[in-house]
Amino acid sequence: ASKEGGVCSELSGQGKPKITAWEAGWNGMFVLGLPYAILHGGYLGLFLIIFAAVVCCYTGKILIACLYEENEDGEIVRVRDSYVDIANACCAPRFPTLGGRIVNVAQIIELVMTCILYVVVSGNLMYNSFPNLPVSQKSWSIIATAVLLPCAFLKNLKAVSKFSLLCTLAHFVINILVIAYCLSRARDWAWDKVKFYIDVKKFPISIGIIVFSYTSQIFLPSLEGNMQNPKEFHCMMNWTHIAACILKGLFALVAYLTWADETKEVITDNLPSTIRAVVNIFLVAKALLSYPLPFFAAVEVLERSLFQDGNRAFFPNCYGGDGRLKSWGLTLRCALVVFTLLMAIYVPHFALLMGLTGSLTGAGLCFLLPSLFHLKLLWRKLLWHHVFFDVAIFVIGGICSVSGFIHSLEGLIEAFRTNAED
Repeated sequence: ASKEGGVCSELSGQGKPKITAWEAGWNGMFVLGLPYAILHGGYLGLFLIIFAAVVCCYTGKILIACLYEENEDGEIVRVRDSYVDIANACCAPRFPTLGGRIVNVAQIIELVMTCILYVVVSGNLMYNSFPNLPVSQKSWSIIATAVLLPCAFLKNLKAVSKFSLLCTLAHFVINILVIAYCLSRARDWAWDKVKFYIDVKKFPISIGIIVFSYTSQIFLPSLEGNMQNPKEFHCMMNWTHIAACILKGLFALVAYLTWADETKEVITDNLPSTIRAVVNIFLVAKALLSYPLPFFAAVEVLERSLFQDGNRAFFPNCYGGDGRLKSWGLTLRCALVVFTLLMAIYVPHFALLMGLTGSLTGAGLCFLLPSLFHLKLLWRKLLWHHVFFDVAIFVIGGICSVSGFIHSLEGLIEAFRTNAED
């Protein structure tokens, strides 16, 4: 399932046309960091790409199962609409809003980090495409953010949602170009470099990168609710995760075999300068066009939870009586854009940021919370093997999350110190 498509569905109104299983599964995969994961994991990294696909597919299904309950007539009916509703149901009656707040915080972190990654990758790609220009990576990030500043004026996604399919097609074209170049160097592939040995210190970062590439659980309830035939959801989850697993695994392996130990955080940086400039420009365009979706979703969550939640809102409504955005509300939106820029400037490490986000929110939203909610809400109806899977996923996910977060944080601190010394 798609992170970008999920945002569009999550923010669409109830009166919108329903989508088919194919439209729900259509996705553009952000796989630039996966070869870097293979660099530190070898064959275990490939296994992890497959394992993460299987687990995310399973947790997506059980998360949707938590939306339904059996009524008095024995019929299964949908009684919840979102991840937040599931979380609140698990914490009721003592803390009826605690679960929703935890999910909202995790969602905001992931969406904002996604925005930061788009700015980071834009600056990185432009800097490496035109190394002879007297423009630093930070300066390119500032230029990218200046282009993105109009996002603060967005009232809805009509203006940008039409670019979603275009972005996806562009990314597939880029993937094909990279793989085609790698295949042209197939005779020089370094099969001997792919081993079962792992870098104990850096492999947990790879776990976060791989997990982040699969995260979409927040949007699955909305996707399933907008499908013409919700019964096709399980089938859609199966074929999308199988396809994603195969494509991601092949892309990561082929790219790593081509460059082996020289594999960089953003794989397009390994391409020859002539091809790199063309590929990177397309990727920058995709990143800039993709930025408004997670940005607007983050703004929606913040405004709904802090400014528009009736009497429980922490701050006054940022919209006037005529529906227009107040000046201070616009200022807050601009501040969020600038915040993503500052983070991109001071932490310009694509793979480490991906690993940190995947370990912090990705593992929680994809592994920990779905299995915990499934056990809490459907405990009496679960078979023993479902209980075993849920507990195992929770334990393994918890270990991977803590380990990946610590090592990603250590990597960022080490990189920051190195940059300071330079």
